[in-house]
Amino acid sequence: MGTNHAKKQAKQLLHLCQVNGALDDNRIRQVVRALLTAGHRNCPRILDSFVRLVSLHRRQHSLTVESATPLPADLQEEIRTALARSHGQAGTTTFIQRPSLIGGIRVQAGWNVYDGTIAAQLEKLAKAF
Repeated sequence: MGTNHAKKQAKQLLHLCQVNGALDDNRIRQVVRALLTAGHRNCPRILDSFVRLVSLHRRQHSLTVESATPLPADLQEEIRTALARSHGQAGTTTFIQRPSLIGGIRVQAGWNVYDGTIAAQLEKLAKAF
């Protein structure tokens, strides 16, 4: 069994761990436990591929919202709702306070970054000179 077969099996296992498009942590633990105890010679390859796929899936389905000051709960919920409409339901949404942004917000949705911060505008202005 080669690497491609291990990747294919890992992908199938990832699909088994999804419930309504979201990863189920209990199922992930069960799969990892089963792979660790199976003793098959290809289990390490499958496990490596599976862990990589879980990590990629979580990254793609996570949202990070950074702002210079703490955002009120109602604004956080409004942002969650708007992002869910435009990007689909996120696995996790994290709100981070970063005073160096000066103002505005930066949103990372999966691999995409939307930066509406004053710090980004100042940086863009500085590069123009």
